[in-house]
Amino acid sequence: MAPLTGAADAPPQAARPAGLVRSEPASIALRITAAAVAFRLLSALVAFIAHVVFPSYRPDQFTVFGRPSPFWDTFARYDSGWYYQIARYGYTAGPVHFVPGGRSSIAFFPLYPLLMRYVAQLLGPNPANFYLAGIIVSWIAFALAMVMLYKLARLDLPRHRAERAVLYAAIFPFAFFYGVVYSESVFLLFTVSSFYFFRTRRWALGGMCGALATATRVTGIMMLPPLAWIAWRSARPERRDRIAALAAVAFVTAGIGAYSFYIYRLSGNPFEWAATITRWGYYPGGMPWVAPLRLVRTLATHPYTYLTTDRLAPYDTLNGLSAIFFIAATPFVWRRLGAGYALFIIANLWLPLSSGVFEGVGRYCAVLFPCFIWLATVRSRIVSGAVIVLFAVCYTLCLALFTNIHPLF
Repeated sequence: MAPLTGAADAPPQAARPAGLVRSEPASIALRITAAAVAFRLLSALVAFIAHVVFPSYRPDQFTVFGRPSPFWDTFARYDSGWYYQIARYGYTAGPVHFVPGGRSSIAFFPLYPLLMRYVAQLLGPNPANFYLAGIIVSWIAFALAMVMLYKLARLDLPRHRAERAVLYAAIFPFAFFYGVVYSESVFLLFTVSSFYFFRTRRWALGGMCGALATATRVTGIMMLPPLAWIAWRSARPERRDRIAALAAVAFVTAGIGAYSFYIYRLSGNPFEWAATITRWGYYPGGMPWVAPLRLVRTLATHPYTYLTTDRLAPYDTLNGLSAIFFIAATPFVWRRLGAGYALFIIANLWLPLSSGVFEGVGRYCAVLFPCFIWLATVRSRIVSGAVIVLFAVCYTLCLALFTNIHPLF
């Protein structure tokens, strides 16, 4: 693929000094924000129609207002209930509080439910306000994440292609998680922001955003190797700048470190949150290529039988094919955008795939923003149009499945 203008003049991960970052008109950020909110409204309408028209796969696990609501309940599925419990009761109270040796809410990192709690306090005492706060937090974080993704993409792409990267990220099949009571939008916001500030040598801001990302989701710690690589490539040779870069990389661990310290005070084991994750059936550390190869072999030999006889086959296929797509794209990301971005994809795919299951892999892929930036470098209008159509169709399908409580989470 031919390099874009200016790409051959500097290493892929070389950063521009803060004072030389392209100045973008404020109207672009406003336009992206408005488009992001409009897209969330459209997605909410599609989810409402899907919930009304199609039968639910299983009964509602919980409701937003304590009674069925065909519109509002579409925002609260599966893990949303755990975030509600943490936001309302914390980790030590409520019906699903921490119990040594059992499944508990400590598997869910604290930043997102804390934001839910603070916003809910502004809305009033009604328990439903915790869910409404989760929606508000997710939507605001999504809009800001799209703006920051555009700014990050502009370090490598012209304006129209940076906007295309934002579009790809917004309509990726599992991007509907950005609009529901899940932590994906908050995680994407702070992850993209951290990469942007690292690449522009704003070390303090980069370290702070990285720490917030590691306090949002367990996979946040996997951003440490790529950020370290970018810091090593981007820092000036002066001793002061290199020390600042090193301090920023170290501070990224503050988020997960603070949570581990809290868990230590609670349970006596700073990594009890990791032990709790294994009690949910996730056992990281295996060979990450086993599950994708098994899926490819199954779909190549007897796809119809697999998809029609195995209850989880359609959902594992959607999750698994997403992972395979990102795996296949990684060499191209490395070549076009550099090792730092490729390491981010590799590390964040290794952790879930090493557990040997596809559950949740699609939403883990949704935050792998380097792939969307790379897709935006493709010059072919036919390819770009095909990607948009495929993403939009699969987005609608996945949103309808999630809304009607299929095991896609």
